[in-house]
Amino acid sequence: MIDVKGLTKKFNRTVVLRNIDAHIEKGEKVVIIGPSGSGKSTFLRCLNLMERPTSGSIRFDGQEITGLREREIDPIRQRMGMVFQHFNLFPHLTIQRNITLAPVKLGLMTQEAADKKAKELLERVGLPDKAKAYPAQLSGGQKQRIAIARALAMNPEVMLFDEPTSALDPEMVGEVLSLMKQLADDGMTMVVVTHEMGFAKEVASRVLFMADGQILEENAPRQFFGNPKNPRLREFLSKVL
Repeated sequence: MIDVKGLTKKFNRTVVLRNIDAHIEKGEKVVIIGPSGSGKSTFLRCLNLMERPTSGSIRFDGQEITGLREREIDPIRQRMGMVFQHFNLFPHLTIQRNITLAPVKLGLMTQEAADKKAKELLERVGLPDKAKAYPAQLSGGQKQRIAIARALAMNPEVMLFDEPTSALDPEMVGEVLSLMKQLADDGMTMVVVTHEMGFAKEVASRVLFMADGQILEENAPRQFFGNPKNPRLREFLSKVL
């Protein structure tokens, strides 16, 4: 579904991603771990061209997307849901409006259809009574579940998660991870940048380790955590497990 070749990203003279090759199959749950500053979030943001690669190519569902103009990228982004670390909900809109705004504004649904979809999604994320609430009235975990519902309202084919639990209090992490596990069980293609090693072990079909702007190792969870080959990965795991 996503094929990345020779991906390099520079900010001025700083090289953040170095000649990355990666392939993500439909239905896969790819979890990316690594130390802070390793390029994980930049890599994720390059996949839907929120960050423009300096060089290299990204193909999505067979289409080369790196050279597309901004207005040509929007239909691609609609197929890739993105969930951020800090929710990015509109504080002046109700939860229902937060969920329905994009599909209605883009002409993908009527307001009536979007309202119906929002009700279904609020049930799915376990917050059916929050439609008329505002973001300030929700806990961090609830806000992140709403952010996931908002992304799902676009009927994406891939979900990209950029450290979705790192801004949450520890007791709220579980409710968000539980929802993500449900999505994984439903067959959603997912690329997840996270520090949650338990989630990586339990849910991932493949785990990638990034450091210094490169993918240094990737494998199925059992081999990745049980028999790491790369010395930098072994050092990292010794500190986080």
